[in-house]
Amino acid sequence: MASTVSRFSRFFLKKNNGFGAHRSGGTTTIMVSNISSTSGGILPKPEKVPFGLIRMTAVVLPFLYVGTLISKNFAALLEEHDIFVPSDDDDDD
Repeated sequence: MASTVSRFSRFFLKKNNGFGAHRSGGTTTIMVSNISSTSGGILPKPEKVPFGLIRMTAVVLPFLYVGTLISKNFAALLEEHDIFVPSDDDDDD
């Protein structure tokens, strides 16, 4: 079982997805190709996105609001057509 998992992980790491697994002796070294170039030089740091948190909030909040409106209107539609109406029998307390 462990050898199957090991073979699968090596196969997954050897695929052309930016990762490479190199086995030397008893250790496995994982190299990430987007940190270094093909000649071995270290690439410069990636650019930072300014206002990342503000941009994320500006995208997430409107979609949350629209999703809430859709679900509220759909629940009202279901109740109007008597497809889903909560029973009042459970309110004995």
